[in-house]
Formats: sequence, C-alpha cells, structure tokens
Amino acid sequence: MNEHDVLDPASAAEAEMAAVAHQCLVSALDHSNADHIKMILDLSGSDGETRESPVLELPPRALRFFADVLRQMAKREPMLLMPQKHELTTQDAANFLNVSRPFIVSEIEAGRLKCRLVGTHRRIEYDELRRYRAEQKQRSEKSLQEVTKLSEDLGLEF
Repeated sequence: MNEHDVLDPASAAEAEMAAVAHQCLVSALDHSNADHIKMILDLSGSDGETRESPVLELPPRALRFFADVLRQMAKREPMLLMPQKHELTTQDAANFLNVSRPFIVSEIEAGRLKCRLVGTHRRIEYDELRRYRAEQKQRSEKSLQEVTKLSEDLGLEF
C-alpha cells in the first residue's frame, strides 16, 4: 500500500454529485430484482451535437459497489481500494487491524495468522486478515456471552 492507493476526499461539488448519484443507484437497486441493469449514457456535447449513446449492462452487485463508493465520496471520506489477493506487510496488517506490528508478528509465530515469506519479509494476504478479524470478533462475542452468563448465574448486575 502506498499513498497512490488512497483516493483523496471529494471536493464539495463532487460530494454533492456523488450523493445524488448514490440515491439514484440505491433507488434503482431497491426496486429491481433484475439479474442485470442497463444504463444509457448521455454523451451529448456542449455544442448540442447528438451522439450515439452507448448502453452499459451491469450486474446489480457492481452497482452496489459503485453505490458504496459514491456514499463514501458524498461523505468526503478518503477511500482505499485494494484487490482481494493483495498482500500487506506486517506494518500494513497492524494498521488494518489497529494493533502493533510486534503483535502481528507474534500472531504469525503462534500460527493464528498465515503469511508467506518474501526473502526475510512477511506478507499477509488481505483475505487472511479478513478471516483473522472475523475469527477474533467471533471469539470476543463468545467471551462476552460467557461473562454475561456467568454474571447472571452469580446474580451480579451491571
């Protein structure tokens, strides 16, 4: 990941256009059970010249993705787009999980987080980080349920 991977926040005008486009897409998706959606692009020039308008056929899943991007643009928040097979350094992984780099290394050494070595450097797939994060969340929720049950059994109130 480098600074070129991050999409800077939208300008005020872009945010406004994105908000309107987001609403249009969400509305179209909410009222459609279609397996594809056709979009007609208006390529009329500022000179009034009429051009042939191409038709795009898109899967609803792609439009949901575009709607998510537009929602973020409307909020004027920066975005980071990365391919699912993208590999991260231990520092990037630590930033993603909001933990320290030494913690990531210890999780790798304990076998809880998979990586591959590139020379002497560890690389962690984005999918692996998502799996790890989901597993940690599930473990935390289970622990919280156990503590809640234990406190109820002991008659403690919070």
